[in-house]
Amino acid sequence: MPHVPGLRSPYVKVGRLVYFGRMLDKIRLQAAGQLPLGDYGANLGKGFDGRACSFLRVAYDDLKARMLAGDLDDAALLAWCHERGGPRTDEECEVWNGFMIKRGWRDAAAEVLAKRIEESGLGAAPVFTMFDYLDYDEGRASAADRPWEKS
Repeated sequence: MPHVPGLRSPYVKVGRLVYFGRMLDKIRLQAAGQLPLGDYGANLGKGFDGRACSFLRVAYDDLKARMLAGDLDDAALLAWCHERGGPRTDEECEVWNGFMIKRGWRDAAAEVLAKRIEESGLGAAPVFTMFDYLDYDEGRASAADRPWEKS
Protein backbone atom coordinates (compact mmCIF):
# COMPACT_ATOMS: atom_id res chain seq x y z
CA MET A 1 0.00 0.00 0.00
CA PRO A 2 1.17 3.53 -0.55
CA HIS A 3 2.36 5.91 2.12
CA VAL A 4 -0.63 8.08 3.03
CA PRO A 5 0.24 11.36 4.76
CA GLY A 6 -1.92 11.79 7.84
CA LEU A 7 -2.53 8.08 8.36
CA ARG A 8 -0.89 7.14 11.64
CA SER A 9 0.51 3.82 12.74
CA PRO A 10 -1.95 1.41 14.33
CA TYR A 11 0.38 1.28 17.35
CA VAL A 12 -0.28 4.93 18.24
CA LYS A 13 -2.71 5.27 21.13
CA VAL A 14 -5.59 7.62 21.64
CA GLY A 15 -6.30 7.57 25.34
CA ARG A 16 -5.79 3.97 26.41
CA LEU A 17 -6.44 2.38 23.01
CA VAL A 18 -4.28 1.43 20.06
CA TYR A 19 -5.72 1.64 16.54
CA PHE A 20 -8.57 4.05 17.33
CA GLY A 21 -6.69 7.07 15.97
CA ARG A 22 -5.86 5.26 12.75
CA MET A 23 -9.54 4.51 12.20
CA LEU A 24 -10.36 8.19 12.69
CA ASP A 25 -7.58 9.13 10.27
CA LYS A 26 -9.05 6.87 7.61
CA ILE A 27 -12.48 8.46 8.05
CA ARG A 28 -11.01 11.97 7.78
CA LEU A 29 -8.86 11.11 4.80
CA GLN A 30 -11.74 9.41 2.98
CA ALA A 31 -13.96 12.45 3.54
CA ALA A 32 -11.21 14.70 2.15
CA GLY A 33 -10.70 12.45 -0.90
CA GLN A 34 -7.14 11.65 0.23
CA LEU A 35 -7.49 7.96 1.11
CA PRO A 36 -6.63 5.61 -1.75
CA LEU A 37 -9.92 3.70 -1.88
CA GLY A 38 -8.43 0.98 -4.07
CA ASP A 39 -6.19 0.03 -1.15
CA TYR A 40 -8.40 0.92 1.82
CA GLY A 41 -12.00 1.26 0.66
CA ALA A 42 -13.09 -2.37 0.93
CA ASN A 43 -12.24 -2.54 4.64
CA LEU A 44 -13.61 0.79 5.85
CA GLY A 45 -15.88 0.00 8.77
CA LYS A 46 -14.86 -3.67 8.61
CA GLY A 47 -11.82 -5.63 9.73
CA PHE A 48 -9.99 -3.77 12.48
CA ASP A 49 -12.41 -0.83 12.17
CA GLY A 50 -15.29 -3.20 12.85
CA ARG A 51 -13.47 -4.79 15.78
CA ALA A 52 -12.75 -1.38 17.28
CA CYS A 53 -16.38 -0.30 17.00
CA SER A 54 -17.56 -3.62 18.40
CA PHE A 55 -15.19 -3.26 21.35
CA LEU A 56 -16.51 0.27 21.97
CA ARG A 57 -20.11 -0.83 21.34
CA VAL A 58 -20.77 1.89 18.79
CA ALA A 59 -21.82 1.64 15.17
CA TYR A 60 -19.13 2.64 12.68
CA ASP A 61 -21.57 4.84 10.75
CA ASP A 62 -22.56 6.66 13.97
CA LEU A 63 -18.91 7.26 14.87
CA LYS A 64 -18.16 8.40 11.33
CA ALA A 65 -21.06 10.87 11.37
CA ARG A 66 -20.06 12.18 14.81
CA MET A 67 -16.45 12.59 13.78
CA LEU A 68 -17.30 14.35 10.53
CA ALA A 69 -19.37 16.89 12.46
CA GLY A 70 -15.90 18.29 13.14
CA ASP A 71 -16.33 19.67 16.64
CA LEU A 72 -14.50 16.97 18.63
CA ASP A 73 -10.83 16.04 18.77
CA ASP A 74 -9.73 12.41 18.96
CA ALA A 75 -9.81 12.21 22.76
CA ALA A 76 -13.30 13.71 22.84
CA LEU A 77 -14.45 11.25 20.16
CA LEU A 78 -13.19 8.38 22.30
CA ALA A 79 -15.05 9.85 25.28
CA TRP A 80 -18.16 10.08 23.09
CA CYS A 81 -17.77 6.37 22.29
CA HIS A 82 -17.52 5.58 26.00
CA GLU A 83 -20.65 7.64 26.68
CA ARG A 84 -22.58 5.78 23.96
CA GLY A 85 -21.26 2.26 24.46
CA GLY A 86 -20.25 2.38 28.10
CA PRO A 87 -16.80 2.90 29.58
CA ARG A 88 -14.11 0.24 29.36
CA THR A 89 -12.03 -0.79 32.33
CA ASP A 90 -8.25 -0.57 32.32
CA GLU A 91 -8.17 -4.37 32.14
CA GLU A 92 -10.49 -4.43 29.11
CA CYS A 93 -8.28 -1.87 27.38
CA GLU A 94 -5.18 -3.88 28.21
CA VAL A 95 -6.74 -7.03 26.73
CA TRP A 96 -7.88 -5.09 23.64
CA ASN A 97 -4.43 -3.59 23.08
CA GLY A 98 -2.69 -6.92 23.58
CA PHE A 99 -5.02 -8.67 21.17
CA MET A 100 -4.72 -6.02 18.48
CA ILE A 101 -0.96 -5.56 18.78
CA LYS A 102 -0.36 -9.32 18.48
CA ARG A 103 -2.95 -10.05 15.77
CA GLY A 104 -1.41 -12.32 13.14
CA TRP A 105 1.20 -13.80 15.47
CA ARG A 106 0.40 -17.49 15.99
CA ASP A 107 -3.36 -17.01 15.72
CA ALA A 108 -6.18 -17.37 13.22
CA ALA A 109 -4.88 -14.40 11.18
CA ALA A 110 -1.36 -15.86 10.74
CA GLU A 111 -2.17 -17.34 7.33
CA VAL A 112 -3.58 -14.04 6.04
CA LEU A 113 -0.54 -12.19 7.39
CA ALA A 114 1.86 -14.62 5.67
CA LYS A 115 0.01 -14.12 2.38
CA ARG A 116 0.15 -10.33 2.67
CA ILE A 117 3.85 -10.40 3.53
CA GLU A 118 4.54 -12.48 0.44
CA GLU A 119 2.36 -10.34 -1.85
CA SER A 120 4.06 -7.17 -0.62
CA GLY A 121 7.60 -8.51 -0.93
CA LEU A 122 8.28 -7.99 2.76
CA GLY A 123 9.69 -11.46 3.46
CA ALA A 124 13.02 -10.06 4.67
CA ALA A 125 11.44 -7.53 7.04
CA PRO A 126 10.86 -8.39 10.72
CA VAL A 127 7.09 -8.47 10.33
CA PHE A 128 5.43 -10.61 13.02
CA THR A 129 1.98 -9.05 13.37
CA MET A 130 -0.63 -7.26 11.28
CA PHE A 131 0.35 -3.96 12.91
CA ASP A 132 3.98 -4.56 11.88
CA TYR A 133 2.78 -5.37 8.39
CA LEU A 134 0.75 -2.17 8.10
CA ASP A 135 3.72 -0.08 9.20
CA TYR A 136 6.20 -1.70 6.83
CA ASP A 137 3.75 -1.87 3.93
CA GLU A 138 2.90 1.81 4.31
CA GLY A 139 6.55 2.82 4.43
CA ARG A 140 6.79 3.94 8.04
CA ALA A 141 10.00 3.63 10.06
CA SER A 142 10.89 0.21 11.33
CA ALA A 143 7.99 -1.13 13.34
CA ALA A 144 10.43 -3.14 15.41
CA ASP A 145 12.00 0.11 16.64
CA ARG A 146 8.61 1.74 17.43
CA PRO A 147 10.02 5.31 17.09
CA TRP A 148 6.61 6.86 17.85
CA GLU A 149 6.82 5.46 21.38
CA LYS A 150 10.13 7.26 22.04
CA SER A 151 8.83 10.82 21.78
